Amino acid sequence: MNKSELIIEEIQSVLRNIDESHLLQLASVLNQSKRIFVIGEGRSGLMAKSFAMRLMHLGATVYVIGETITPSMKKGDTLLAISGSGQTKSVVWVAEKASSIECKVIAISTAEESPLSKHALNVIIIPAATKFRKENETKTIQPLGSLFDQCAHILFDTVCLYYSEMNEISNQQALQLHSNME
Repeated sequence: MNKSELIIEEIQSVLRNIDESHLLQLASVLNQSKRIFVIGEGRSGLMAKSFAMRLMHLGATVYVIGETITPSMKKGDTLLAISGSGQTKSVVWVAEKASSIECKVIAISTAEESPLSKHALNVIIIPAATKFRKENETKTIQPLGSLFDQCAHILFDTVCLYYSEMNEISNQQALQLHSNME
């Protein structure tokens, strides 16, 4: 078996352990949100940014925490915070702050019991390996948190598919919101 096939097997083994009804529920929460904010650091942050872009293509009002054009959060907004360990200080701090102003906080992590999870109304666990290689984590041939990142990307794409179905957004409609400066 080649390396690509091994990576795909690892991803499938993780995704089989995620209850897809939680992804449908996340899409529903986002669909009911007037404004969505995302945060993550490092590679998780890149997954958050790609998710924000996909939601924007589907017509959502979405912002990335830390960007210069991101407005202040308000009561009733939704924050999606991603951290493999659930301990990334900046992500935890933003989740704590968002929770304190009565924003809905959704955490994506490998750790059900983590500082990030304590501030979230909903927690979606991706049972993948992180860079820390804890004893109970899924084994992987890949370095660092690659397996977590890959699974998060697919999870977010699944949420976007549900979101687009809820809003009856076609590919043609999404294309209208895609950058035309390419």
